[in-house]
Amino acid sequence: MRPWERVAVVGVPGTGKTSLCTAVSKNSKYQHVNYGMVMLEIAHSRDLATTLPEMFSLDLTIQHDIWKKAALQIKDQKNILLDLHGLDHFREGYLISLPFKIIKPDIIIIIESAYEDIIQRIRADPLKKRIIQGQNRLHEHVKTLRFAMVSASACLGCNLIILNNHDFETCLKELESILVNKSDIFLCK
Repeated sequence: MRPWERVAVVGVPGTGKTSLCTAVSKNSKYQHVNYGMVMLEIAHSRDLATTLPEMFSLDLTIQHDIWKKAALQIKDQKNILLDLHGLDHFREGYLISLPFKIIKPDIIIIIESAYEDIIQRIRADPLKKRIIQGQNRLHEHVKTLRFAMVSASACLGCNLIILNNHDFETCLKELESILVNKSDIFLCK
């Protein structure tokens, strides 16, 4: 079987997806593409924002334009680990941030973690200045992300798997195994 060409690694902020993607890309053929950073580069080139919080405070119409330009910039890349939230929470509600109509992943991997682990990671990384959600709101976000990604997976006919990042090394090995042993994957773990 041919290898996965586009792997979408999604999860709520603080699940460890960026750390996992960075680690996997060091020892594989996959390039780690952080969607938020691609968006920030576009926003910065237009003199709209220099930080992620600045960019995410822009009007949603402007953010959508940046989001779409980022997707169009990435869409033809192969052998990528596309690192993004998959679903973002705004004052207005939830928006699917996986541009699945432009970038068609071969597999969507949802990274999940326990609430306490997420809070610990957020506090350990003050540079990202993330908002700490309450446990009930985070549970709702995770549940809504699952529904959104199952729907995207069904629309695309692509595979979907959920990995629990309760232990980084174990989750890293599971992620590497998924990328190498494609034939062992099953739909919706």
